[in-house]
Amino acid sequence: MRKTIPSSIIRQLFTLLIIILFFFVIAKEMVPYLGGILGAITLYVLLARFQKKLEEMNWRPSIAAGLLILISSITILAPIIGIGLLFTSRVKSLMNNRDAIESQIKSQVNSIEDYVGYDLSSQIDFSKIGGVVSSSLKDLVSSGLTVFIAIGLMLFILYYLLVFRKTWQKAALEYLPLKRDNIETLGTKSLELVKSNAIGIPLVAVLQGVIALAGYYIFGVENPLFWFVITTIGSMIPFVGTALGIVPVCLILLSQGETGNAIGMLIYGTAVVGATDNVFRLVVQRKLADIHPLITLFGVLVGVPLFGFIGLVFGPLLVSSFLLLVKIYKAEYGVHEHENNERLKAEVKSGSP
Repeated sequence: MRKTIPSSIIRQLFTLLIIILFFFVIAKEMVPYLGGILGAITLYVLLARFQKKLEEMNWRPSIAAGLLILISSITILAPIIGIGLLFTSRVKSLMNNRDAIESQIKSQVNSIEDYVGYDLSSQIDFSKIGGVVSSSLKDLVSSGLTVFIAIGLMLFILYYLLVFRKTWQKAALEYLPLKRDNIETLGTKSLELVKSNAIGIPLVAVLQGVIALAGYYIFGVENPLFWFVITTIGSMIPFVGTALGIVPVCLILLSQGETGNAIGMLIYGTAVVGATDNVFRLVVQRKLADIHPLITLFGVLVGVPLFGFIGLVFGPLLVSSFLLLVKIYKAEYGVHEHENNERLKAEVKSGSP
């Protein structure tokens, strides 16, 4: 007698197929705004305990959430928007003066050729480089609408996460296919990852940027705030670091004939800014979980193409979360399940990544 598949199994598989199809369609359209979703989750993790305290003081959940969102917008979003406007205005200025900048670069290349006795100009297609840079800058400026929508989505989701946090927590316990102990472990480790990536990485970068900014003012660098932003961004990129801002500044000073300031800025950037990197990271890592540089590097490589500028923060968070889920899966379904659970709990208690 030929065996047949039970109709209940067929209906279940068909339902799962429809769910996966709908999820794929929704996820595909939400990818440009995924940064806003991650931002909402990140801020929720940081603000949930304050929401709980305000509610214990008999604040209405909606009013407490509104106040926390307002404070976070002023302290977090306002500086980011200000930096974005500064960067955008500078980018537009560079685009408007592209020909002058290109001729200046050619002049400097010719000077280098005379000094080293090697023909570099024939190896460089300046028009092609200028076109690529111009196109990239235009894409950067035109991405403002997507960022604006992502920020609005982030605040909207954050409000409902804070107001209905108990509902979300109950849903996580009910629908996540994990044991309760592993869900609690996942929550604890996720909190550590958020603090390390969303607080630790930007904090160290801003502190280094401030130290570099002092040097820019001391050595008379033009547009010091713009180079402060570039240096801060570079500090968040492994193996690139503050050199992203300091090296171009030194070259610009050198091209302007300010050899003394160029040498002074180079020494300051190497000795002072470089030394403070280790100090800041050591202090921050004592308070927050340490993130391996390779995780940060792969996070940046994944996050920047996916999220844009904020991918410098959310990229490492995404990679760290993926590795955490792999670890949780191994503890949940591995051969030595009990030993893995105990080891994972020990890691959480010790604070190791």
